[in-house]
Amino acid sequence: MNETMLAALGFATIIMIIVLLLRNVTVPAIAFIGVSTVTAAILVLTGTFTVSEMGDFIKSGVSGVHSTAALFIFSVLFFGIMTDAGMFDRIINALMKKVGNNVVGVAMMSCIIAMIGHLDGGGASTFLITIPAMLPVYKKLKMRPTTLLLICVTAMGVMNLLPWGGPTMRSASVLGVEANVLWMQLLPMQAVGIVIALFTAFFWGTVEKKRGAGINSTLEAEDTMISEETAGSAERSGLIRPNLFWFNICLTLLIIVCLIFLPVPSYFTFMLGCVAALLVNYPGAKLQNKIIKSHSGPALMMASTILAAGVFLGVLEESEIMNHMANILASFIPQSMGRFLPLIIGVLSVPLTMMFCTDSYFYGLLPVLIGVGSKFGVNPAHIAIAMVVCRNCATFISPVVPATFLGVGLAGVEIKDHIKTCFFWIWGVSLVCMAAGLVLGVISL
Repeated sequence: MNETMLAALGFATIIMIIVLLLRNVTVPAIAFIGVSTVTAAILVLTGTFTVSEMGDFIKSGVSGVHSTAALFIFSVLFFGIMTDAGMFDRIINALMKKVGNNVVGVAMMSCIIAMIGHLDGGGASTFLITIPAMLPVYKKLKMRPTTLLLICVTAMGVMNLLPWGGPTMRSASVLGVEANVLWMQLLPMQAVGIVIALFTAFFWGTVEKKRGAGINSTLEAEDTMISEETAGSAERSGLIRPNLFWFNICLTLLIIVCLIFLPVPSYFTFMLGCVAALLVNYPGAKLQNKIIKSHSGPALMMASTILAAGVFLGVLEESEIMNHMANILASFIPQSMGRFLPLIIGVLSVPLTMMFCTDSYFYGLLPVLIGVGSKFGVNPAHIAIAMVVCRNCATFISPVVPATFLGVGLAGVEIKDHIKTCFFWIWGVSLVCMAAGLVLGVISL
């Protein structure tokens, strides 16, 4: 198959997966595996690759996400243990005394926690810090978990522009400059983004308040898309460990500190956290077995989705189909529009993020567009800035980013609902950041 046919196959694969997810035809894991297998079969039958090569591609893709799957399993278990032990109940009660029925205050708090949590540049760790802490509060106030995710991903997209963030480092490496140098150029746009993120929290907090959310809310469970966890509460009461509250708090804080500063795999940190939490809170094999089994369902479901997404990434990325897609897209830019390339790529970045993983976007598409821009005298840094700022906004709503599934899994939200809620708002945020870059002179046409 030639480059054009491979690119067309890639676009068809992604579109089919997105359609299946949005139409709720099947669960994400089956969609990723099924469609990716069909694509792999086409590549083999056309003689483009051998079965052995496709096997290597799939193996590489799964190996790239297996750590995220392990992280999800043990993080879900850890926070499940903390919930069973009653740690979050006590924190929630304290928060409720502070904010009362201040729905907007809770939304703003979510944004600030997400910004602070994302100082390490890790999407998975930010979700793990923010969602388990805030989701119980949202449930109490009958606020929608989709709103929590929208606030989180907006804040994370802005903070991910830091020089140690993956997109900024990737862009800097393509440009051949230090990440700090690139970051200093885009800093004014990040400052605007921070203001927008805080506004997002305020606006959607106001929306939730107008819906009737609050401490004395009469909203029905179906209106909030949250099923009340009344079933089994009597049983859970026997698992509460009030005398171990401070131990559990210290253990959780230690886990968060290790996630940010300790140079070991995140999943290993949570493994050790689970060991300590189970041994101290629930000694005895029988009780530990019961706790683990009670949280195995959600953990297995999302871990399987992440591993299935690895199959998809392996087939499209390792076969270089995503690079061919990037080349095809670049070829559609008219000669007369060459000098407007930063603006064009900025406007299209959010939709493109839904199709390209981080590496293929910056290592595949960016060099191609820089080459195109050079023909029109466009500053390569301006192309990179437009791509990194506008693309970052949508990073954690993309179905080709494994951390997205971690976030929706922790929040108990279907990915289709997450995308429907966030897509156009996030696209608008990216356009405002782009406009700010033009006005402030960060990007010139």
